[in-house]
Amino acid sequence: MMNRRTAIKHLGGAASALLLTDALRADGIQGGQATAAPAPAPPTGPFTLPALPYAYDALEPSFDATTMHLHHDKHHQTYVNNLNVAVAAHPELAGKTVEELVSNVNSLPEAVRTVVRNSGGGHANHSFWWPTLGKGGAAPTGELAKAIDAKFGSLSTFQDKLTAAALGVFGSGWAWLVRLPDGTLAIETTPNQDSPLTVGHKPVLTVDVWEHAYYLKYQNRRVEYVKAYFQVLNWDYVSGQFAQKA
Repeated sequence: MMNRRTAIKHLGGAASALLLTDALRADGIQGGQATAAPAPAPPTGPFTLPALPYAYDALEPSFDATTMHLHHDKHHQTYVNNLNVAVAAHPELAGKTVEELVSNVNSLPEAVRTVVRNSGGGHANHSFWWPTLGKGGAAPTGELAKAIDAKFGSLSTFQDKLTAAALGVFGSGWAWLVRLPDGTLAIETTPNQDSPLTVGHKPVLTVDVWEHAYYLKYQNRRVEYVKAYFQVLNWDYVSGQFAQKA
């Protein structure tokens, strides 16, 4: 039996040209070059995807480059896109930061509340998360070191408790070290993209335990992922941020 390209050789004139054009389109080729439908432009709006402060492979071997690329460029971008669509329909929210929206989500119009909680929370949580990662410092310093020792007794005890919290999140969510309104530290967990900001607690550091953060490399071995997290936690950055907030 003849395939389409073989048949072209047996035809002439206009019929051959039409069949060739059809073949090229079916193969995704025009003028000898592969073509693809252009990706739709993301929704415009006040919120944008922050750049990673390091290369995709900077956290290897703890966090793999493929996961970092997908996590940042695809998952986080989707939260940004959805949030921009939502606020476009509510001009009364114009000018508010994502942190302001998430902090006051329960007072927002009901029609937009769920989107802000999920997509706004996703944007805020990830924007906070990226710069806390890196390879700066093996331990907290300054005021943060003192606060951790005062609350947990030692850095190792804190790490054990944060690990237990991260492993205890059922399904998707986050484990956090937060500063409470009285200035003391606490470990908390939130489901989905909920944020401590909503209850007035200030994030100090966090572990993203959504599966998309680790499944390509660690599959279901969340304990290995959390252990690797401590290898790329940028204590210099986190300590500096805590000192500014103190």
